[in-house]
Amino acid sequence: MQVISMRNSVALGLAALFSFSSPSAFAKWKNPADRYAEAYKVYLGAACPIASDNIKHFVYFARDREAIKGHPFLDSSRFVGAQIMYPWRALETSEVNYDFSLIKSDLEYLESKGKKLFVQLQDASFDPRYIPVPDYLLTEEYAGGAVYQFNDNGEPEGWVAKRWNGKVQERFARLLQALGQAFDGRIEGINLQETAIGVSSAVDEQFSPARYSEALKGNMSAMKAAFPASVTMQYANFMPGEWLPFEDEGYLSSIYEFGESIGVGLGAPDLMVRRRGQLNHTIAMMHERTYTAPLGIAVQDGNYTGRTGTTEVVENDGNIVPLLNAFAQDFMKVDYMFWGNQEPYFERDVLSCFE
Repeated sequence: MQVISMRNSVALGLAALFSFSSPSAFAKWKNPADRYAEAYKVYLGAACPIASDNIKHFVYFARDREAIKGHPFLDSSRFVGAQIMYPWRALETSEVNYDFSLIKSDLEYLESKGKKLFVQLQDASFDPRYIPVPDYLLTEEYAGGAVYQFNDNGEPEGWVAKRWNGKVQERFARLLQALGQAFDGRIEGINLQETAIGVSSAVDEQFSPARYSEALKGNMSAMKAAFPASVTMQYANFMPGEWLPFEDEGYLSSIYEFGESIGVGLGAPDLMVRRRGQLNHTIAMMHERTYTAPLGIAVQDGNYTGRTGTTEVVENDGNIVPLLNAFAQDFMKVDYMFWGNQEPYFERDVLSCFE
């Protein structure tokens, strides 16, 4: 893939640079990619119980919306509410025919329990079997509407709407407008999915990293216009066409700058305090700048054991929830945390630590 080739070119360049350097020069050189590698160590002493803070804590249920019913977080005053993912195809059953009954039902239930709803709008999936966009988009009029996204091995790992296609963007903006008319000011907030996608011009000739970056900003503007009262947030973790810190084309930084300029918050999935990728992208973007727009971070599947994208249950060396919370609060200065409802970790490690 394109990202792999860029990473390899950086590695080759560095190898060439130091092949002609003296051993002492090499020893003195510090890799900028590792500038935050040990930042987490400051927070190793964090422990339960977690003291009250200014972070708004939510529980992330992904699409498992039924799990909110009778969930133990409802009895905890430390958790503001639930973050639930709603697929585009479930909200627009056919062109301009909207069905928001799922959101309405969940909102009313949470309100009855004194909790709030944070909507995550899904237009990408990480399962090749699931297309998250309405069927009407999958036509020539919308250039197919969605494409496979591929992992580093060139294998399909899901689908993503053609966010960079003007007509698809128009339909997405119409959806946001309709959602805003129904729920602005009633829900705590709404966020768009992560910027990272496994797409290149080889997948879709209309695609380019620069065009994609501008399209994301258009979607952010549409979201903000539709939701002037509720919190708006764009998950911005990685961008096609660059890999920080060495291959910096300004794409990710421009998303953060634009969000701040229009009052759209910035967030990301996967709080990984020891992984170079997250440290040089999301974490660096939040740590190195000052924001008035809200910041958020999600602790998702696998993060409770220092991994990503896995529901496998493994025995870990200890409860890292206090470390994650302290790091997010002090080093990243987030306003929102979205704790994944992954068991046994949520009830055993998260909920108990907040009691």
